[in-house]
Amino acid sequence: MSNARLMQGNEAVAEGALLAGVRFFGGYPITPSTEIAEGMAKMLPAVGGTFIQMEDEIASMGVVLGASLAGKKVLTASSGPGISLKQELIGYAAAAEIPVVIVNVQRVGPSTGQPTAPAQGDVMQARWGTHGDHPIIALSPWSVREAFDITIKCVNYAERFRSPVILLMDEIVGHLREKVELPDESELNIYPRREPKITRAEGYEPYKPDDDLVPNIADFGKGYHIHVTGLIHDETGFPVGSPKVTKDAIERLHQKIEIAIDDIIDIEESFMDDAEYAVVAYGGTARTAYEAVKHARERGIKVGLMRLITIWPFADKAIFELAKRVKGILVAELNYGQLVNEVKRAANGQCPVDLCAKYNMQIFEPEEIEDAIDEMIKHI
Repeated sequence: MSNARLMQGNEAVAEGALLAGVRFFGGYPITPSTEIAEGMAKMLPAVGGTFIQMEDEIASMGVVLGASLAGKKVLTASSGPGISLKQELIGYAAAAEIPVVIVNVQRVGPSTGQPTAPAQGDVMQARWGTHGDHPIIALSPWSVREAFDITIKCVNYAERFRSPVILLMDEIVGHLREKVELPDESELNIYPRREPKITRAEGYEPYKPDDDLVPNIADFGKGYHIHVTGLIHDETGFPVGSPKVTKDAIERLHQKIEIAIDDIIDIEESFMDDAEYAVVAYGGTARTAYEAVKHARERGIKVGLMRLITIWPFADKAIFELAKRVKGILVAELNYGQLVNEVKRAANGQCPVDLCAKYNMQIFEPEEIEDAIDEMIKHI
């Protein structure tokens, strides 16, 4: 029998999280992400997991970090205002190296904005929302099936790198319904919780990095002595007021991601074999950009699409190589202009980079992006 289902993007996130091994969800209802919480509330108890609705988004973030430290794979989901409230504890998760996945189903902002309207205005917040120097991993799906797949990937990355990972959805994909065929559980590659390789008697230090620069921190309750803090700490986990320890700690947080960047960066190209121009887009906007590029192709314009699946760390190498291949790049995004500046930086002056922005509650029509392609070509 076929396992095809009609499914919403938010529902696919909940399904993917469950199959990735998530057994704890802490959250607070907020449009347009609430269906994720509803799905987890329904499904988690059936597999021995726990759903808890907290009093606010700050408490929601705190409770999932506690559950993660106690050995559970965890997920929380929110939108703009709630993600703003989570920022302090996202930074804490980065410093203390606590695995957690944060889903942001983006809506129009700032502040309360337009709660039911789609946007992509949290791209820079995902990278720089909390203070200090630390890396972040953020991925953005463009379909319901990909929301399922990328949720699993986000959970795997959180566990592999012991890091907060952001699933940067938008309302378009979150509320989109599509026919989806989900894989069998036996087909999935699931990264397990990391375990200490030595005992306390052998000199276990919770923050001593493994060969991949990630520590194997024991879960609370397993008999190990663990100290968790947001202060800069050495390999014992206890704070140290040392310039060298501070430098080494911050460098390792970045390097554990940097050495795996080729694995993490994920892009998809369409119509690029002979392209003279390119559109760069991500998330729900990439669906419209695909149609715009296809229409332009039918008119004889040699334009292609590069879709960014990994938003952070940024695909510097891919954009640099793209800029060498084409005469111009158009960045389409549902905001006033955020990722376009990263594209310009990575392109390094090799070709012009234009922006096609929209921020009026409405999604792009293909004609709008197609017109912007024409305008770009006219001025090159």
